[in-house]
Amino acid sequence: MTDRHAVIGNPIQHSRSPLIHTRFAQATGQDIEYTRIEAPLDGFTATLRAFAASGGRGVNITAPFKLQAFEAATERSDRAVQAGAASAIKFLSAGCIAAENFDGVGLVADIQRNLGVVLAGKRV
Repeated sequence: MTDRHAVIGNPIQHSRSPLIHTRFAQATGQDIEYTRIEAPLDGFTATLRAFAASGGRGVNITAPFKLQAFEAATERSDRAVQAGAASAIKFLSAGCIAAENFDGVGLVADIQRNLGVVLAGKRV
């Protein structure tokens, strides 16, 4: 059975997430469908819930909805709580919505790995 995922934002047509995630899934043998969803500025939560109700498994969140995604969640990771925002949502059983935030950890990893800057013990 194909797992359905998406990226939600407004605007969203510029997002390369569907290409990136589809290629990663193919390379790792996963059966997914990954699409873009442009939510109305005043309709993020309804769009999120409609995708979940239609069988969606999870979404990535981009501007301007990261704060609303955090608020819509019924469970929040420590990183999401620290950021006060969600960059990813996973739909769990019984209508539970789990929020995660990968923005900070991704930025730190990129700076350290690609720029060779050691951040341990530094104030940023």
